[in-house]
Amino acid sequence: MNLSRENSSTHSQAAKRIYDFVVVGGGILGMSTAWQLQSKYPDKSVLVLEKESGVAQHQTGHNSGVIHAGVYYKPGSLKALFCKEGNTATKQFCTEHGIAFDECGKLLVATNAKELERMQDLVTRCAENGIEIEVLDQQKLREREPNITGLGAIFVPSTGIVNYTQITEKMAELVELNNGTVRFNTEVKGIEEFVDRVTVFTDKGRFQARYLVACSGLHSDSMVKMMGLKPEFRIIPFRGEYFLLKSQHNQIVNHLIYPIPDPDLPFLGVHLTRMVDGTVTVGPNAVLAFRREGYKKTDISVFETLGMFFFPGLIKLVLKHFKATMNELKNSCSKSGYLKLVQKYCPSLEVGDLADYPSGIRAQAVMRNGDVVDDFLFMNSSRCLAVCNAPSPAATSAIPIGKHIIDQLAKQVMD
Repeated sequence: MNLSRENSSTHSQAAKRIYDFVVVGGGILGMSTAWQLQSKYPDKSVLVLEKESGVAQHQTGHNSGVIHAGVYYKPGSLKALFCKEGNTATKQFCTEHGIAFDECGKLLVATNAKELERMQDLVTRCAENGIEIEVLDQQKLREREPNITGLGAIFVPSTGIVNYTQITEKMAELVELNNGTVRFNTEVKGIEEFVDRVTVFTDKGRFQARYLVACSGLHSDSMVKMMGLKPEFRIIPFRGEYFLLKSQHNQIVNHLIYPIPDPDLPFLGVHLTRMVDGTVTVGPNAVLAFRREGYKKTDISVFETLGMFFFPGLIKLVLKHFKATMNELKNSCSKSGYLKLVQKYCPSLEVGDLADYPSGIRAQAVMRNGDVVDDFLFMNSSRCLAVCNAPSPAATSAIPIGKHIIDQLAKQVMD
């Protein structure tokens, strides 16, 4: 892939030029939006600004790689609608562009009576969302997964696995092939909106655009403030820690294996994931990070941490889920404690089977009252639109999210 990096000789020209669209963010949402903008408006110019040296450096490149089916989400919500549409669209994109994916299916495993009750609620939710499933009893579960222990399970055949970085790279390549421009190592520092244009100030100079779309993930609340709006939420980073099973366990499961989630908690629980390269990962958990890009336990920003703890929503969220918060911290510090979460449904695994694997960060919007923002969230001004909350299943939903953004811009663009 040969993405353009404008040199100093062309920079002054770029600063004077007025682009039709500037997209901030080189993750899968930004690239999906830029690619679809060019498809809808082939005569208009598109510029993508990314502060890192390549695409998919944050949430897109640090997730489980699951093509979700849409099992958990409230019927009628954007997550439910976009995830189901995105499941099909993602696979179609991969097929058209030769990107490997595996429609391996997922099992949600109930290991006790309480989880069996919750499983029935998920069966109802799947029916409401139009998700094809098969309910397995204990015997059928054992037949499908000899190494997994449970009282029953839900099989979701449309769930798959893919490398989202590869998808993002292909979208970026398509942006450039259609005469778009991608600028890496260019960090947005400010935005000024006028009646007829937007000025974007970066560490590499300023750029002019008629419209701006911000897909800035971990920094989306900061981007909203730059737009002159007042967000009622704050992005709270949660580190998702993973382990890699040693290669002798690559055949330990035939599907993705998930626990039945606790509906009172905002995260899904530690699962076994068959990656598209044949390896198997364990995770993620959900540990409060002390830096927005705090992929390591030692990554701490005093400034960002103080900002988070002065936000009343974080304290209320922690108090609301105090026991779960403490358990996540404890298991983050104890590999054996972490392993017990997996041994509930895969008892044969031992501590020595877990090898180090890179962590991810979930950018979760939290309201001032301590509520986790449950759905995708967008904010806009006259010439700017920001994606404010887009954690999982955003990667699965990237194509319909991009389409939604373009639909929101359509009336303004036509004026």
